[in-house]
Amino acid sequence: MYLTMLKIRKFETRAMDKFAEGKIPGFVHLYIGEEAVATGACANLREDDYITSTHRGHGHIIAKGGELNYMMAELFGKETGYGRGKGGSMHIADASKGILGANGIVGAGHNIAVGAGFAAQYKGTDQVCVCFFGDGSTNQSTFHESMNLASIWKLPVIFVCENNGYGISVSQKRHQAITDVSVRATAYNMPGVTVDGNDVFAVYEAVGEAVARARKGQGPSLIECKTYRWRGHFEGDPTVYRPEGELEAWKKKDPIPRLEKYLMENDIMTEDEIKTLNADVDKMIDDANEFADKSKIPALESALEDVYTDIVEEGRVR
Repeated sequence: MYLTMLKIRKFETRAMDKFAEGKIPGFVHLYIGEEAVATGACANLREDDYITSTHRGHGHIIAKGGELNYMMAELFGKETGYGRGKGGSMHIADASKGILGANGIVGAGHNIAVGAGFAAQYKGTDQVCVCFFGDGSTNQSTFHESMNLASIWKLPVIFVCENNGYGISVSQKRHQAITDVSVRATAYNMPGVTVDGNDVFAVYEAVGEAVARARKGQGPSLIECKTYRWRGHFEGDPTVYRPEGELEAWKKKDPIPRLEKYLMENDIMTEDEIKTLNADVDKMIDDANEFADKSKIPALESALEDVYTDIVEEGRVR
């Protein structure tokens, strides 16, 4: 789990730098500060289990086993990327690893997760789907529709809310009349729990219980993880809506040093081993960066390949 969190942090930091350099087109929504949620949740999953992601999805994809080279190439808009450079940061997917896609539409992953859960139940497997989403999306109809259907049919879906306190620039205090999103589980007769989203063990244990329950056919759960994004909603966001001192207070709860301290205090890793592992991950990120940089930009004639369209007649899409 420490290795996974390092990969996420260093990948996102490099993406931040490359976006600032103009190497990455479009929008980028970074996961820095929230690494413990994706890591703790996905540590409970098998390769054949599913996840659905969000516009802030790099961390989920890495935690589920996504390839750094293909991810970085996709961010760069290169043909060697997961979506051949056409999806960009918000639309990375790898069905072979159960990654059903990051998604630029807020709340769209809920329904996809229910579909995956229904498929697993229908086929009689014990696969589960973890659905990642933010606090803002729990005001969407898709959240309530999906929770209701998953509950009625006892689908193997674990709803994981990453409550980072903001829906774009609107604080949770302004967009909801509740403090804990987990209380919404009561309306759908499923377990709901709120945990410290910056404590990877708390996330791992809570999601682990929900996964075990889902594999037994006992239905869905809602896990709310209180966390915080260090960067803006997107790169370039001036974050003028944040109260003074809020970011600094959350940085003191950084999940990575917390885990490092645990590893050293319990004689699991030495300081030198931690430094070595950090250097190894730096090399992985450098390699991914080089792979993306050297990859080709998609050819213009490939624009209509691998996309869904209707019949083309007389040069027009009907």
